[in-house]
Amino acid sequence: MSALLADYDFDLPRGLIAARPLPDRAASRMMVVDRAAGTVTHRMFRELPEFIRTDDLLVLNDSRVIPARLLTDDGKTEILVFEKLPDGRWRAFARPGKRTLPGTTIVIAGTNAHIDSVDEADGTRIVRFEPEPDFEARGHMPIPPYLGREDDEDDRVRYQTVYARAAGSVAAPTAGLHFTPGILAALPHTFVTLHVGPGTFLPVRTDNLDEHRMHGEDYVVPAAAAAAINAARRIIAVGTTSLRVLESLPKGPVAGGEGRTELFIRPGFAFAHTGGLLTNFHLPKSTLFVLVCAFAGTGLMRRAYAEAIAEKYRFFSYGDCMLIV
Repeated sequence: MSALLADYDFDLPRGLIAARPLPDRAASRMMVVDRAAGTVTHRMFRELPEFIRTDDLLVLNDSRVIPARLLTDDGKTEILVFEKLPDGRWRAFARPGKRTLPGTTIVIAGTNAHIDSVDEADGTRIVRFEPEPDFEARGHMPIPPYLGREDDEDDRVRYQTVYARAAGSVAAPTAGLHFTPGILAALPHTFVTLHVGPGTFLPVRTDNLDEHRMHGEDYVVPAAAAAAINAARRIIAVGTTSLRVLESLPKGPVAGGEGRTELFIRPGFAFAHTGGLLTNFHLPKSTLFVLVCAFAGTGLMRRAYAEAIAEKYRFFSYGDCMLIV
């Protein structure tokens, strides 16, 4: 149960990062990790139904990614919005810093962006648009920077799950990218919503995990989803975002409602609702790798990831997946 970030590091060959999705969503490989047996086996995502019992329930995040990345015409200034405030302004990241100082107004994505303030702790800006930009027409999909390329039209489709509904995320709940409508329809499932913020891809900047703070993210648990969760024998979270919603809820029967979570799940965490997890392969020294170590045990995850690297699994958002049961 180490709190040292260095204990969650591993060497990953750059060539294993999946820069683009496979032509077929469901064609990914799926590593299956059995926590009780301590075993690692290699299957395909299409075989997922073989591991789902009739009294299981998949919980998926139906948040939709918005084209939240805005660029000036010369491409030299960028604003990435990630949270709309009640007064209509946006919380955002911007670069370069010298062109987005407080009091600055820039023309970007066909509108005026006023930089009202800067949080010196993390560099986030409060941005006031006049008028609000047309994100669908002028925005870019905020694909992760580690893909090493600009977004394109294909990302507009493939960096969304087939069940995405509620717009508000700036990163996809990537475990859900593998599902086709047919596979999903064949499995018992329900939806929650968590609008994924920048915390999912920002690096941990402290050597001690005790000092790391997650960005807050809003979630919704519909009443129908709560009822389905309470009736199921085993809950399998599809993605770390769905898991964080589940584990942000009080112990005991689940009630529908809305909330905001800053939950950082680390080894030693007591899971109250989640019995299984479908997730992609994550960055070293990331909060997501720390989370899967908490769920399956650091030793088992290190062994599983070493095997994934040896077997040349595809990593990160457009990569292969892992089922932990």
